[in-house]
Amino acid sequence: MNRNWLMGGILILLGILLVTSGGDSWGTGTIFKYFWPTMFVIPVGVFLHWLYFSVTDRRGIGLLIPGGILLTAGVVCQISMLFDSWGIMWPGFILAPAIGLFEFYWMGSRNKYLLIPINILLALSLIFFVVFTIGSVLSKLSTGQPVLAMLLILGGAALLFFRKRSYI
Repeated sequence: MNRNWLMGGILILLGILLVTSGGDSWGTGTIFKYFWPTMFVIPVGVFLHWLYFSVTDRRGIGLLIPGGILLTAGVVCQISMLFDSWGIMWPGFILAPAIGLFEFYWMGSRNKYLLIPINILLALSLIFFVVFTIGSVLSKLSTGQPVLAMLLILGGAALLFFRKRSYI
């Protein structure tokens, strides 16, 4: 079962590599170029979680903070590497300590004062994600300006000519 998961994951990652490479030739260096977070950062985060849940028998609660940070940062880096989306994904680095602290809060003594930095970091991250995602979408739409102009004209014409009928 574990071998199937490992091989399935490797095949999926290689398929993603082929899709994102755009027909370029690739080799060992390309695999390191695209999948360094999956090979180096994410396994350390998973290892720290494994230490907490298995080895320390849930007594080493402090392992969850760096584990959550590294796991989240690794996922952010992996998505950014695959889709070349660093400009959109960077708020994930603000989210990473919030995830680590939330794991510490959830599995630990639930000190309510931990929720203050967690919520501040979460709100900052979400605000930046929304702002930069909207900015990216609007910049993509500006390249399709004629299409957007036509949609606006059609929408305005529909509002002018198709009035809402009153049945009173």
